[in-house]
Amino acid sequence: MYSYNKCQVDLRTKNQLICPQRRFMFSKSTEYALRAIIYLAQKSSPEQKIGITELAEAIDSPKSFTAKILQKLTRDQVLISSITGPNGGFYLTDEAKKKSLLHVLDLLDEEEVISGCILGLHECSEKNPCPMHVQYKKIKPLLIEMLDRKSIAELAKEMKDPKVVIHNIRIKAARKS
Repeated sequence: MYSYNKCQVDLRTKNQLICPQRRFMFSKSTEYALRAIIYLAQKSSPEQKIGITELAEAIDSPKSFTAKILQKLTRDQVLISSITGPNGGFYLTDEAKKKSLLHVLDLLDEEEVISGCILGLHECSEKNPCPMHVQYKKIKPLLIEMLDRKSIAELAKEMKDPKVVIHNIRIKAARKS
């Protein structure tokens, strides 16, 4: 086993085993919210609700943090619906599953992360560009278009591929010889 740039590689087969993802754009709460939405889209319905414990475990998120995120997303019942009581839980309606990722980011107050300066500067512009402005300007429209076209239902469908995950994969540390 060999580690390079925090990625572990099996030297015998040259197969990369795991390369930890580095956070890039979104807050931790947005990352968990997106995972929760995808999981609910895949596993829930008005007849099949998901409890907070199952959801938190499935998305590898602390239960209390997941509850706080869901509280925000169920407030108006536009995206995630919830019912309290013994047969309660969280679910997505078919209408909610049609929503785009851009819509979800807007609900999470994260759309500015995509449409604004990649470094978060308020005064970034053509006249006063940040060091990433020229490069990001080229890909920003593509990113916005992708997020606007990709629906929650599409992401849930992609979860049928066993290689696609919405939780952190943990592997045992390589034994030291």
